Parts: sequence; structure tokens; C-alpha cells
Amino acid sequence: MTDKHPKRPRDPNQLAKSIVNLATGEAEDKKPLASARKGGLKGGKARAKTLTPEQRSEIATVAAQARWKKGD
Repeated sequence: MTDKHPKRPRDPNQLAKSIVNLATGEAEDKKPLASARKGGLKGGKARAKTLTPEQRSEIATVAAQARWKKGD
């Protein structure tokens, strides 16, 4: 069973802000645009194609150092 309405925030301040936003029409649509989703899905592959092997190696080195540092 799916709810048609989103859950209300527990914090009274956030609840008040969401009510005001709905009343004034400032509430945003929570669903992403189809074109934005499509771009997000292909983003990593497209970026990897444009990087040189040296750039990819540098990014991988920084990522590996961050992973090893996290284990301290």
C-alpha cells in the first residue's frame, strides 16, 4: 500500500516551513526530471571517457589514500 502524501516532519519548525511553502506555492516537485536522471546515469562513464590515463590514475591514487586513511 503506497501513501499518496509524503510523511510530515516531526520537528515543529520544519513542519511549519513545509506548510508555508505549500501554501505559498514554493514547494518543489520531489521527482527528478527525466533528462536530469538520464544525464546522471551516464555521467560517470562519460567523464571517464574524457579523462586521460594520467588523470584517472591520480584520481584513483587519491581515492585509495582516502580509503586507507579512513581505517586508522
